[in-house]
Amino acid sequence: MFLANWLTSLLVNMRAIQQGLLLAAALLLLTACSFQLRGNYQLAPQLEAVSLEAPARSEIATLVNEVLTQRNVDVVSQGTNIIHVKLHQDRFDRRILSMLTSGQVAEYELIYVLPVTFTAGNGDSSHHTIQILRDYQDDPNFALAKTRELELLVTEMRNDAAHRLLLLLNQFTLDQANNG
Repeated sequence: MFLANWLTSLLVNMRAIQQGLLLAAALLLLTACSFQLRGNYQLAPQLEAVSLEAPARSEIATLVNEVLTQRNVDVVSQGTNIIHVKLHQDRFDRRILSMLTSGQVAEYELIYVLPVTFTAGNGDSSHHTIQILRDYQDDPNFALAKTRELELLVTEMRNDAAHRLLLLLNQFTLDQANNG
């Protein structure tokens, strides 16, 4: 009886050791392949400061400012040797994807559009339109919950747009460094 218990505990411990070794090997493989968390990428060394222009009380401007600050990019007033980022008026559109047999809309496609212009210190500029799409299923029986879900989707779409803007800004900065 004692021998059976001892063998069982030995097998359990060996499995735990094997699982630990497997986990360690997986972590080593991830670091060896240069895995990085989503949104964790290197910015161009030339991207130290930018100026930001946006419509008054713009929620996307606040998010872009936060994203830049998190990446240690200073947001300063417009100067001669820094890149100027102009956020134009963002907008939401929606398109009907499907309808219920009663004629009510069952599903929408939400479309968030953010036009942006980058202008370098030398006068070169680049205009981009960031577009984020999401599907949204509407259900009039759960109006309050669906309203909250829609608010969360809009916030998520704006966050995605702010991160895409940072990627475009990084590429614009690298292009300016290579051409200048």
